[in-house]
Amino acid sequence: MSTAAESAKTAEMAAVAERYGLSRSSARPEFRGYLRDLWGRRQFIYTYARARTYALYAGARLGSIWQLLTPLLNAAVYYLAFGVLLGTAKGIHNYPAFLICGMFVFTYTQRSMTEGSRAISTNLSLIRTLHFPRATLPLAYVVNELNQMFISMGILLVMVGVSDGLALRWFLIIPALLLQTMFNIGMTLIFARLGTFLTDISQLLPFITRTWLYASGIFFSIPDKLAALDAPGWVIHVLALNPISAYIDIARRALLEEHARHALPNAWPIAVGWAVISLVGGFIYFWRAEDRYGRG
Repeated sequence: MSTAAESAKTAEMAAVAERYGLSRSSARPEFRGYLRDLWGRRQFIYTYARARTYALYAGARLGSIWQLLTPLLNAAVYYLAFGVLLGTAKGIHNYPAFLICGMFVFTYTQRSMTEGSRAISTNLSLIRTLHFPRATLPLAYVVNELNQMFISMGILLVMVGVSDGLALRWFLIIPALLLQTMFNIGMTLIFARLGTFLTDISQLLPFITRTWLYASGIFFSIPDKLAALDAPGWVIHVLALNPISAYIDIARRALLEEHARHALPNAWPIAVGWAVISLVGGFIYFWRAEDRYGRG
């Protein structure tokens, strides 16, 4: 077909679309309408997240019991490696709870980002078959990890309750998890878009998150470690800007009374700032490529 014929056909189709009020199904929607559409799909997001959890453990003999065993086994391995063999438990009250709290918080963000980076690429058949806001897929991955986080935190609360007793400050874990969830949603949306067009990102993420793991004060107290090294005072303020360190810190403040003397400066304001920046930036970044997902 000649170029002139193609142009004529395109013009004819455009005229028909205008006459009947048709629009491109793949066109990027207006941002507010996109958010409304996402809210309307909230039941799908929750149902899809539950289906993923069921599928994950369906082939295992113990089934969903692994949701309890996995965080406990991970915590036991890290306690043996760092608390016992490397001696990082010295000077930290209730080190098992200190360590496990840090691991649970970090894992929530790590898995949200890692799984979310494959949210679009592993669901291309669904995307190409149905018309729906693509952000529902990475959001479902975050909901799935949040459900696991609730189970993990339940285990941790029982552990702290047995060792230290109940306390009203535990209610602070609610805003702490809310802020981290906002941060995780934004980061998951960012990596969902990156993982769609840069397929190697899912291979690179484990190395990025492993480096992040060792730099976030999960196994040791950052203030105590810097004090032992005679580091300048400004260093702790720089390290406190690490979002994961901030979310771990505010979770530990909520659960562990003795953590006050190991706490990072300005952890709550930093946690709020990162939550807002990540959530807003992540949504906008993902939405701007809405009409490109599923092509190719």
